[in-house]
Amino acid sequence: MNFQSQPSLFYLPLAQPPWTKLGKKLESMCRKAIFEFQLLNGCSRLAIALSGGKDSLTLLYLLHAMQGRGIPPLELYAIHVRGEFSCGPNISFSFIQKICDHLKIPLIIKESKKVKKKLECYSCSRERRRLLFTTAKSLNITTIAFGHHRDDSIQTLLLNLLHKGEFAANLAKIPMHKYGITIIRPLLFIPEDSIREFAALYGFAKITCQCPVGQKSKRNQVKQILEIMNSEFPNAKKNLMQAALQYGSQKALLP
Repeated sequence: MNFQSQPSLFYLPLAQPPWTKLGKKLESMCRKAIFEFQLLNGCSRLAIALSGGKDSLTLLYLLHAMQGRGIPPLELYAIHVRGEFSCGPNISFSFIQKICDHLKIPLIIKESKKVKKKLECYSCSRERRRLLFTTAKSLNITTIAFGHHRDDSIQTLLLNLLHKGEFAANLAKIPMHKYGITIIRPLLFIPEDSIREFAALYGFAKITCQCPVGQKSKRNQVKQILEIMNSEFPNAKKNLMQAALQYGSQKALLP
């Protein structure tokens, strides 16, 4: 499919059942995370942090498709944080609005005030999360789903190990006590390559990050290191994820 970084308003890349073999695989892995970590227990209203990139769109499509099919009915909302230099893909508001309209999922837009002069990953991430959390609370939503996948978790593991001497990856479910919000990560078992393939299949893979800082970040450096490791040891990523699940620190769960 021909798909540009600024998608045409006349074409919407909609992913929905009946799935291909790949779609079934991703849905199965998403379900595994939901049930193994009890991600949706007690949840009736769920917000999805929707950047509009391949990861968050995959999450949106999978959760929407699973409604009433083995998981409890959910009232889904999408929250999108945009700004001149906010982290995430360079997409138009109309693009994600039309997708959410088609899926009948309310979309809430929040503005980041970050400017290039003061752009920095840590503070930007904190601002984005604050906007997501306060918006969710205003909608009486206490659970937000993020599109972090297996590779994101492994990168976090290595960053924490190298920077803090702490063996800790992304947790599947973590309460943010300060905000009264719980973060869940239904894509935690899914490799980025599978998401990229799924996105290419349905025409939303070529959406690139607009952040001028992200390409030089420590996370991006770690990502390159992991690719080298995986080329030398083909099971490196799989084994690191398994080790993180078995032995990773749970300190982030403490109040």
